[in-house]
Amino acid sequence: MKFVVEPGELVEAVNWVARSLSTRPIKPELLGIMIDVDTSITLTGSDLETSTKAILKADIASKGKVLVPGRLLAEIARSLPNKPITFVLDGTRVLVTAGSAKFTLPTLSVNEYPNLPELPETAGLIASDLFTTAVNQVAIAAGKDDSLPTLTGVHIEINKNNITLAATDRYRLAVRELTWQAKDGNIEVNTLVRARTLSDAAKSLTTHSQVTLALSPTGANEKLIGFISELKTMTSRTLDGTFPPFKHLLPSESVAQAVIEVAPFLDSVRRVALVTDKTVPLRLIFSHNSLQLEAGAGEEAQATEELEIVYNGEDINIAFNPTYLTDGLQAIGTPFVQIDFTGASKPAVLSGKHELNGAKDESYKYLLMPMRYTA
Repeated sequence: MKFVVEPGELVEAVNWVARSLSTRPIKPELLGIMIDVDTSITLTGSDLETSTKAILKADIASKGKVLVPGRLLAEIARSLPNKPITFVLDGTRVLVTAGSAKFTLPTLSVNEYPNLPELPETAGLIASDLFTTAVNQVAIAAGKDDSLPTLTGVHIEINKNNITLAATDRYRLAVRELTWQAKDGNIEVNTLVRARTLSDAAKSLTTHSQVTLALSPTGANEKLIGFISELKTMTSRTLDGTFPPFKHLLPSESVAQAVIEVAPFLDSVRRVALVTDKTVPLRLIFSHNSLQLEAGAGEEAQATEELEIVYNGEDINIAFNPTYLTDGLQAIGTPFVQIDFTGASKPAVLSGKHELNGAKDESYKYLLMPMRYTA
């Protein structure tokens, strides 16, 4: 096996494939990146839950297949000088050379490397920038507790040419609706994908204008989801379990509405939140086109700030986790946010507005549970 590759091509491919390597694998071969040199070069990595592949453009002198330590290869690839890189398999070692820099890598057993699942059937296409934005808006609300695996996922509901993404950690709920080009115009599928897997796909599959989504057919023994973008692919097993019903949580009516410019609101939240922690809420007092932000009480550090806003409805005194509120405001992606209230002790819903007096953007909703506080 021998080939020569440009450094930029190698770094991008190796970084992509290394994303799926396990830090604590059940067998040492899963620490490796498979390099398969044939008419083209395919790099593969897997932790048995998620598999990533990249096609590498290179000048191939001879064919072969080898398994090398993946994270070491990634570190070497990033550190090599900006010169053509030569790979040569010499017995049980791989020689990597770029200019005067030379590395010798050990190899792992190719025969012990597991058979990885093939990409499922193509389901449709989605614009890569739309896919990335939607995933980022929803994944922030997914749970981090692996003892509740269903809540660590993003629920994907496909209804013909419409997709709904939803995630919740029980304290907040993010829902994004978007359109795509379904291969089958009558497709109706629900699946649950790890939020971190979906985020990894969204971060790295933006070099091409579109992302292909692939799904196992209904009734398949192994439930898989796949993402394809030009020379990169990712295949992942979906999560078992049923995502909790959520649509009924999004209220259709409200008792008050606030419209606030996002940038100054974010700045105020961050300043006042300096005196809070995970157990201390940020209090928000809405009335008469003004918003009072408060935090801290008694002998503790305290902070207050006031903003002019557009407000309609009954006065509302409510408190939120400042981190969750900040996450939602950052995810909105529009100059203004509309907050709809159903009461001081009930969830509020954040939606975007492109103009102060314009229509509310219904495609993204961020529901936030209030916190209790001592007045």
